[in-house]
Amino acid sequence: MRFVFLLFAVIFLSAPRNAAAQQAPSAEQLARWLKRFPDADANKDGTLSQEEALAYRKKRQKNRTGKGREGRQPGAPREFEVDPGWESGEFPAHAVSLKSPEEIKAIYAEQVGAQKAVVSFPEQESGACRIIGTGHSFMAPGYGTMPRICRAAGFEQPLYTHIGGGITGSTRYKWEQENGIYQFDRKPTPKLLASIANAEWDVMMWGPYFNDRPEYYTCWIEFCRKFHPDMKFYLSDAWPQLYQLGNETPESETFFTEEIFQKMGDERSGGYAKLVSEIREKTTEHVYILPTSNAMTLAAQAFLRGELPGIEGINRIIGGKERSLWRDHLGHLGPGFERLEGYVFYATIYGKSPELISEPIEWRESPGFPSGELDEVFRRIAWEAVISHPLSGVKDADGDGTGDVAGE
Repeated sequence: MRFVFLLFAVIFLSAPRNAAAQQAPSAEQLARWLKRFPDADANKDGTLSQEEALAYRKKRQKNRTGKGREGRQPGAPREFEVDPGWESGEFPAHAVSLKSPEEIKAIYAEQVGAQKAVVSFPEQESGACRIIGTGHSFMAPGYGTMPRICRAAGFEQPLYTHIGGGITGSTRYKWEQENGIYQFDRKPTPKLLASIANAEWDVMMWGPYFNDRPEYYTCWIEFCRKFHPDMKFYLSDAWPQLYQLGNETPESETFFTEEIFQKMGDERSGGYAKLVSEIREKTTEHVYILPTSNAMTLAAQAFLRGELPGIEGINRIIGGKERSLWRDHLGHLGPGFERLEGYVFYATIYGKSPELISEPIEWRESPGFPSGELDEVFRRIAWEAVISHPLSGVKDADGDGTGDVAGE
């Protein structure tokens, strides 16, 4: 019976309007729903009508999507509770990061086996950085395309990550998970900690998340620098998202202008520039921004000028076009833009313009899209985004497509 009740509840909250109209709920079903959702009884007469049920469902959908029309729930919470332990200035004594490298390796070996407990790469003759990183679905496109870009540039990219979806890929969440503290109390999964403590690494990368604090990053930096004093750190600043406009999503893409995108982009990049500046003050100056916000802002402005061949819209949930810059309310990238993010990662870390890569890149997309012309635009935008950001660590004063060396 419990299963049947839950099934009706799911139907009540998620069934399309036309389906609800075609198959009216019975009085018994309405009574069950009223017990589960008493707020649906708008006139408070103790009886749930079909009209009240449909109105309540519509209200719930609007609240979940942040817009008036039906659509997909964003899914990534922007407001959430954080364990008060983060305010104490120190972690519990059983935190894995406080243990020796041998102990950390042993803890993870019990979960995956001794052979897999530590991932390592030898120093690369090509000069490639050995990269370790966390992240979520905003980082996954770049993590997927960057190795392909590097291969075309003439070297293999050593990369080891611990990622998750949404909040589960945030730096705070991964630190708690790896250490076995707070929400993971005494249940550690030190996937990255084991390798950081027992192998050589040059770079760590992270994806951002809502309400980030400096301490979510300084803990990783301090642990890494204990074993690798010269390590560098990079934080992506994501890109403009619809939530910045408030609860109302534009009904039409004609709402957007180059000025609006610049304002949204500045808001995003400015917030994370401030965060990185605070992290630098507490740790090391070798903390940089992966300017994906700059890149997507430039791309959106280029689209409005008609300079992104093959791209048909701004956001799929507004304009309905599959080949859009973004595909949902939260802001996941549309098809093809994983290349742009990969180019930003490559350009920032290696200080070289993707435009200098002459060898073909083996992409996974179907032939014909993105076109070679669009790919060239992505490469140009990525380099422009990187060299124009004051915290990317890359400048190109002579315009040769290679980052300037300090002192020259």
